[in-house]
Amino acid sequence: MTRIPLRPLARVLDARAKGENPDRIERENLRKRHEDIRDRARLRAEGRLVVLAGLFLCAFLVVGVRMGAIAASEPAEPRAQTAGAQIAAARADIVDRRGRLLATNLVTHALYAQPPMMVEPERAARELARIFPDLDEERLLGWFTGDRKFLWIKKKISPEQKQAVFDIGEPGLLFGPREMRLYPNGAIAAHVLGGASFGREGVDAAEVIGVAGIEKAFEERLRDPARAGEPLRLTLDLTVQAAVERVLEGGMVMMNAKGATAVLMEARTGEILSLASLPDFDPNDRPRPLTEGDASDSPLFNRAVQGVYELGSTFKIFTMAQALEIGQVTPATMIDTRGPLSWGKFRINDFRNYGSELTATDVIVKSSNIGTARIAMEIGAERQRAFLASLGFTEPTAIELIEAPGAKPLLPPNWSEISTMTISYGHGLSASPLHLATAYASLLNGGTRVAPTLVRDAPVQRGARVVSEETSAIARQMLREVVTRGTASFGDVPGYAVGGKTGTADKPKASGGGYYEDKVIATFASVFPAHDPRYILVVTLDEPVETSGKEPRRTAGWTAVPVAAEIIRRVAPLLGLKPEIEPLAPTGVTLTSN
Repeated sequence: MTRIPLRPLARVLDARAKGENPDRIERENLRKRHEDIRDRARLRAEGRLVVLAGLFLCAFLVVGVRMGAIAASEPAEPRAQTAGAQIAAARADIVDRRGRLLATNLVTHALYAQPPMMVEPERAARELARIFPDLDEERLLGWFTGDRKFLWIKKKISPEQKQAVFDIGEPGLLFGPREMRLYPNGAIAAHVLGGASFGREGVDAAEVIGVAGIEKAFEERLRDPARAGEPLRLTLDLTVQAAVERVLEGGMVMMNAKGATAVLMEARTGEILSLASLPDFDPNDRPRPLTEGDASDSPLFNRAVQGVYELGSTFKIFTMAQALEIGQVTPATMIDTRGPLSWGKFRINDFRNYGSELTATDVIVKSSNIGTARIAMEIGAERQRAFLASLGFTEPTAIELIEAPGAKPLLPPNWSEISTMTISYGHGLSASPLHLATAYASLLNGGTRVAPTLVRDAPVQRGARVVSEETSAIARQMLREVVTRGTASFGDVPGYAVGGKTGTADKPKASGGGYYEDKVIATFASVFPAHDPRYILVVTLDEPVETSGKEPRRTAGWTAVPVAAEIIRRVAPLLGLKPEIEPLAPTGVTLTSN
């Protein structure tokens, strides 16, 4: 910068020549110099103020953003963190066939305590016992005043409970965020879903793991982070499941039964629309398993899958279908029903005397043990076993439940001729209601085997053929006549052409050594519509007794059949089936031309 002299010589000489005072020039230049210095200082100050203002603005923005983030987050006490494996809590949802929610995750909190940090342990114990009535005040106080450094108080608490604990103001009571498994429909489909619990736990997260049912069977799939946003879709229909459970529960109460189960299956695909077992439970509050006694006394016991029973006369249609398939009988073949039928020390009798002979159709309609046993004797043990194996009665079902592999049918150790005779009418071989539903679907859907499934993944492939379409159609017609004029007359639902077979089997004693005289397993296995098989329904009641008459009645025709009929009446419209006039059976009249 060029410095201007205060007394420039040229201007001084010029001022003297004009008679002016040269000192004015010096004062003027000095004033201008001071003004320049002032302006430059002012500019520097203003620049510094702008920079400082910008720094303050940035600082306030950072503080404001942080305060907003803290205000929007859950309150938590600062704690030193240690490095370790991260606990993955994410778990995929489970939905029904229409996408309706069956299981999901819910963000909640756990409550834990650090006794060394507590100020008023007595007050904390008293207030916690008031908020959580299931907690014992004296036990809590013992924990708080003992040597423990950390303890869980509640693994899951509601927002209201969290606020109530927070209001205690005790610094030693702390909260840990976590996800829990929620079943929004309560006990509906409880035995299918199974339930979940906590695995590895930390104060900031907990591992959610399946403990039974679908939740455990698909553990890896549900916990896969890559598929966390993709729900597991089941074949169940939530509306149908709810209706089935409601009717089944009412039927169990009316028939004074100890337990009940129902399986509703698509005949051609094996997809299960409803699987119910009673008594049931709420998977949101899953009870503890029994440690002693009969497992079937626990509400956790899935009667449809784990219950292995002799299913009585529902097996007779398999014997008849095999005889039809190999050409041994036709529907009109006369069968010897004179009794009792003796084999060694064993005597086989019918429920009542049906005369000396019946047609093959009437053997099924009237449910003749003697007629069915005579047909089975001609079939033979080896062929009978092979046929029942083709229907799935010699191995556990392939359904996607963790409990299924343990429910293997109970077969006779020696498949002798007497075993062949008794198995033909449902005694001497025990299987689950799901086995029965699968076998009925395979036999009546046109004769192709199905595999039961609860998961809608890929299109269902057609299975191996077990009987011809002609045999399947004859079997359906026989079962239809059981309803229209046989032992299942209470099962007729107008407009839906129900066909089915009753089965009443004496219940074996849990300790072995024979059967109860006054306890039965009553089953009704049905198909509807019989002329166009769409759905299979199996209903089984454990120890039912119908008491509206003068004497107690326990047979399936009086107990299981009315319950199944009411289920069909309720769910058929939900399944989109419209009541229709049943097509007439062929009369045998042949039209000829002139």
